[in-house]
Amino acid sequence: MPISDYLASHALAFVLSAALLGLLVGSFLNVLIYRLPLMMQREWRQQAREYLALTPEAEGARFNLLLPASACPHCGHRIRAWENIPLLSWLLLRGRCSGCGSAISVRYPLVELGCALLSAFTAWQFGFGLQAGAMLLLVWGLLAMSLIDADHQLLPDSLVLPLLWLGLICNSFTLFVPLESALWGAIFGYLSLWAVYWLFKIVTGKEGMGYGDFKLLAMIGAWGGWQVLPLTILLSSLVGAILGSILLRLRDADSGTPIPFGPYLAIAGWIALIWGEQITAGYLQLVRF
Repeated sequence: MPISDYLASHALAFVLSAALLGLLVGSFLNVLIYRLPLMMQREWRQQAREYLALTPEAEGARFNLLLPASACPHCGHRIRAWENIPLLSWLLLRGRCSGCGSAISVRYPLVELGCALLSAFTAWQFGFGLQAGAMLLLVWGLLAMSLIDADHQLLPDSLVLPLLWLGLICNSFTLFVPLESALWGAIFGYLSLWAVYWLFKIVTGKEGMGYGDFKLLAMIGAWGGWQVLPLTILLSSLVGAILGSILLRLRDADSGTPIPFGPYLAIAGWIALIWGEQITAGYLQLVRF
């Protein structure tokens, strides 16, 4: 029996396979989340020097998603293959570098575990097929973008735009919603936050959010259609206000401290894509009473 037929007929096997794949992808996402912003910063510096007619920076060792090999940031110990097994290696090493004994951030295994759980849930929710495969790509992208934005207040076009186009391409085959709905979802998603941005800037003279947030909401609209936008905006604003206030208090930060909005949009968009119809129907039924 071909493996595709086996996974299609055995839901548990498909969910477990998705979880294992999620662990592997989560390991790669840790690299992506750390290195992509640094790669972008290097490129921006180079472009700035070219624009200002300054002497280019001396070329150092190649730095991309593959090179150099992963190493301990404290002692430079090169991470061996057995030390790079998702989740398991961190447990075997007891969260410490085998070279110098420095602590390895718990964030790495948490990202891997979170990616595995989200992948398993996506497989269980959609079942074997194109919908699950496409949604897995979206989930992995949302996870990477959320953590990059949390770290750097940056939503890379190299992640957002390909997923926006992928959403439109998928829905050209009506994989999730009709193409017309997806197209207007992308348009209204961008324009809605763009309008809020300019209204806030005109009234206060300050920038309330970045252009990356416009593109992220447009991407969510391209996947779920314009129908998911109201719920996404409502949930992201609600979650952002609550969690943002809690984080500011925990950090003892000023109320004017910038807070990345991308993670809240990503969480709200994912919820709206999965349960949007049920939440909206439940709310309307409650209002009637």
